[in-house]
Amino acid sequence: DHLLEPPHAFEGRFPARFQEQAPRIVETEEGHQVWVLEDTPYFQVGFMAVAGRAPEDRRVGPARFEEVRRGCRSIKDRIRDMDINGVWASLNFPSGVTGFGGTLFSETQDPELGLACVRAWNDWLFEEWYGSYPERIVPLGITYLRDPVKGAEEIRRNAKRGFKAVTMPEQPHRLGYPAVFDPYWEPIVRACAETGTVLSLHVGSAGFPAMPKGAPMLELGATMFQAEAFTSCAQWLWSGWPARYPELKITMSEAGIAWVGGMIDRLDNIMARSGYGSGWPDKQHGPSEVLRRNFWFTMIDDPSTICTRHTIGVENILAESDYPHGDGTWPDTQEVMARLLAGVPDEEARMITHKNAAQLYR
Repeated sequence: DHLLEPPHAFEGRFPARFQEQAPRIVETEEGHQVWVLEDTPYFQVGFMAVAGRAPEDRRVGPARFEEVRRGCRSIKDRIRDMDINGVWASLNFPSGVTGFGGTLFSETQDPELGLACVRAWNDWLFEEWYGSYPERIVPLGITYLRDPVKGAEEIRRNAKRGFKAVTMPEQPHRLGYPAVFDPYWEPIVRACAETGTVLSLHVGSAGFPAMPKGAPMLELGATMFQAEAFTSCAQWLWSGWPARYPELKITMSEAGIAWVGGMIDRLDNIMARSGYGSGWPDKQHGPSEVLRRNFWFTMIDDPSTICTRHTIGVENILAESDYPHGDGTWPDTQEVMARLLAGVPDEEARMITHKNAAQLYR
């Protein structure tokens, strides 16, 4: 799921020297409410926060907080919406002032201000969003990308107080950072592996590749989500990090499962027949084995490919509702899952709907 930070999220959470520079809400001449950081407006308030809105009103995002369902930004109301939906516990990605995947704070003109923003956001998430209902929220943090050593320190700080996950852009090279193959990322990877922090990668958090001229951007981009997941997962697998850190846990969020069986088939093919996989670093465990050991895959509604669950590994599949985005199944997630899992043995259904996630996020 996703959240929107309320206007008060950063109040009282910055060092005194940065308090006046904290992200804040301002109103535009058109009456829109937007976040401003370092005098730059970010038109993300309400972006894709469409839960509860009529289908014909979903194309254009709301422009003010009062136009957004309260469960998007108020934890008390979020718990109520989870109850309506039959969801006991939820992991929430940022999609407001942080940038998708928690990237904007690593791009500030003042690096120290950016790090203070990361810490303040994590403090708000821990104290208000998670702290109010610790049995119902799985705490996911953001980290500092500009300096992976400091980013790793933040992951360790959060892990000590109970954070279970962290997110970052799934293809960081698209945002100007080194690719996942670069040693640059080792401090963050190692911190996740050593603390049991699940590296939760959300498809689209690094943007999308350049679209052909004249392409319908929203329609084509949305259609390509699973293709992007395939690309991102392949890059992380062949980066060698999962082979070097067997305890590293990675989730591919909002990615579906339709592509995973095909990736496993391809990996087995190139290792057994073509010779194309000769650079694989782990001589005891093949890439498809490491994929099943280190990766988890989330699905909102994959009715035609639930039959591939045993190829993927039933233990590697997690349920997703994607509240409050356009793909989301709220308030009908129970009905969607019942239809999706019809004919699936009860114990496998329990694994997919909650037991796998409970074990993964401890």
